[in-house]
Amino acid sequence: MTGPSVEKTGSTRFIVFFIVLNLSTFSLSIDARSSQQHASFPPRGWNSYDSFCWTISEAEFLQSAEIVSKRLLPHGYQYVVVDYLWYRKKVEGAYVDSLGFDVIDEWGRLHPDPARWPSSRGGKGFTEVAEKVHRMGLKFGIHVMGGISTQAYNANTLVMDSVKGGAYEESGRQWRAKDIGIKEKACVWMSHGFMSVNTKLGAGKAFLRSLYRQYAEWGIDFIKHDCVFGTDFNIEEITYVSEVLKELDRPVLYSISPGTSVTPTMAKEVSQLVNMYRITGDDWDTWKDVAAHFDISRDLSASSMIGARGLQGKSWPDLDMLPLGWLTDQGSNVGPHRACNLNLEEQKSQMTLWSIAKSPLMFGGDVRKLDDTTYNLITNPTLLEINSYSSNNKEFPYITVTRVSRNKHKSHPHHPTGNNISTKHAFGLTSCKEPKANTWSIVDKNRGQICWNRYSSQKLEKPFCLYNRKALPASDEEIKHNQLYQGKLHLQTNEKAESCLGASSKQKLTSKDYSRGTLSPCKLDANQMWELHSNGTLENCYSGLCAVLNPVKAAEAISSGVRSWIATGRRGEVYVAFFNLNQEKTTISAKISDIAKALPNKKNLEGASCTSHELWSGKDFGPTKDSVSIQVEPHGPALFVLHCSHA
Repeated sequence: MTGPSVEKTGSTRFIVFFIVLNLSTFSLSIDARSSQQHASFPPRGWNSYDSFCWTISEAEFLQSAEIVSKRLLPHGYQYVVVDYLWYRKKVEGAYVDSLGFDVIDEWGRLHPDPARWPSSRGGKGFTEVAEKVHRMGLKFGIHVMGGISTQAYNANTLVMDSVKGGAYEESGRQWRAKDIGIKEKACVWMSHGFMSVNTKLGAGKAFLRSLYRQYAEWGIDFIKHDCVFGTDFNIEEITYVSEVLKELDRPVLYSISPGTSVTPTMAKEVSQLVNMYRITGDDWDTWKDVAAHFDISRDLSASSMIGARGLQGKSWPDLDMLPLGWLTDQGSNVGPHRACNLNLEEQKSQMTLWSIAKSPLMFGGDVRKLDDTTYNLITNPTLLEINSYSSNNKEFPYITVTRVSRNKHKSHPHHPTGNNISTKHAFGLTSCKEPKANTWSIVDKNRGQICWNRYSSQKLEKPFCLYNRKALPASDEEIKHNQLYQGKLHLQTNEKAESCLGASSKQKLTSKDYSRGTLSPCKLDANQMWELHSNGTLENCYSGLCAVLNPVKAAEAISSGVRSWIATGRRGEVYVAFFNLNQEKTTISAKISDIAKALPNKKNLEGASCTSHELWSGKDFGPTKDSVSIQVEPHGPALFVLHCSHA
């Protein structure tokens, strides 16, 4: 496939888009000239999770892939991805965090459930499915969990040496699952399912190598690696998997998840190792989930992370799948059965933000029931052009707002920094490299009291303190635990509390959920263990992230207000999008002079004569000299186009 030809613009004439380009005959596809580089553009495809959760079968998947090939591939949607638990038997008692229902081989590696994936029988894995997908002109992807399955650990399977063949041997013995699995570092939101492996051991590396070499042998083109990022951060496993993928004889695009509590610093730690990385919790079809993406998208853009160097190519901040069309529910045991809860304006806002923030576009709805409205939205040629080819993408703060309510208008400049919004503080996590993490200290050694010392301009009413749990009469398990975590802290919110503080939620969070730590019965696992370093950082033993107190806006503040984004096109055009997060109609305006200041080639706009067009309304606004302005529906976007030239 080849992309459209690039036209050179003259020195005195150019086109500026306020987000709308009429490309009705344009079908976007990935430029074949870039095939030697991974993820030259934000990847695009379909993922089964939003419509099937974990229950999809081979017949359902191939039927969906055939539709993607015919209807979405011409628009660049080239990946079809089976999301999690393809190895779980769909029988009574099986659910997302059940134990003992998975199909594993003698080496502890997961294989597709043969009842749902009949072509996998005989140890063939996904080989036949991948071949069929490739014949459709598509690329095939799977979801995998970090580490090793609890089922393999309990069975104490041998570790395979995929280099020499047979069992992995070192120090005169064969190595097994219980030698490499770290039981205390079970995936917090799937604690019965998976645990980390010790990548410092040769056997731990051998196990991971055997997994990803097998995936390559099956013909996998895309890996979504879960429970290794965000509050589940496992930089050691991400780093080693990235090294293994480099060694394979076929290109495999590498995506990591989830993205709860991700910061620009964390993104910079992983971006060169991967091609996609989630930056929020799971995105579902609620307005609060959509609105939760604006701040983190702004922060990643401001840190120059969009299209930064990645694994054998580029990397892209991932805003998660698009839950549009016909869907299932989070954690469900049934397939698609309901319509998307977002109204059309909210769906347009989501698709517009995902496109101008250059997120990967992974459609999640049931393609077998793909309605015309959803199809036209996800294949909109202007949005796809922006998503692949625009540059200088950033939030644009210099806009003026007039709210329309009961025939009264109130106009004021808008700066989306939230300076006047009241906040409260919540316990959270961040990279230990962040300066704000170096703020904990021992206040009372005898009581085991440590306190957060950062007050800055927003002082807390009283210091936030935690207390180290006092040692209790020790069982054999606790003696072993104390040896493992000698010198670490088991923290409680007060000296008499019966619960301990864990870093990560035991439920998989959605985008609107803020990770605030969890209080639960004290348990001997890494999620509840902390280490206070001499530099003032309080590091969690599960994720390696550090504790902070973050100012948290009220939920209504996060999901209201207005936003604007700006970008330049490959032909010299400039795209600007307005987003109305309010519940009432709002008129949003921007001056051409302010737009010029935000662009690298601002001289192109200075003194130019422009005409404007808006995409969603289809209106032409005629000559535009000073500013652009439009009334935007509640939770809706506006996407303009400016055609400008110098006299």
